Amino acid sequence: MAIAKKYLKTKPVCKVTFTVPTDDAKKVAVVGDFNNWNAKKSELKKQKNGSFKGTFDLPKENSFEFKYIVDGEYINDAEADRFQWNDFAGSENAVLEL
Repeated sequence: MAIAKKYLKTKPVCKVTFTVPTDDAKKVAVVGDFNNWNAKKSELKKQKNGSFKGTFDLPKENSFEFKYIVDGEYINDAEADRFQWNDFAGSENAVLEL
């Protein structure tokens, strides 16, 4: 899994690209604080190499808890900036620092 951040000079946003390598997944989404944990708003697109990828404009100078949903299973990104316990989920969430 990979996270790429591109800060824009002209706007207070960061273009964040999420990439999830997988050979056999049918559906992948990224959910988090930035989209009210709504998978329909953040489905990633399958690439020719089998990975899933999506870019989102997120407000900079913020941090966001997030997870991937790969075929219905919640997964953290090992390359996240940090991890934080979430009582509601009963598990750790990945955290993105912008």
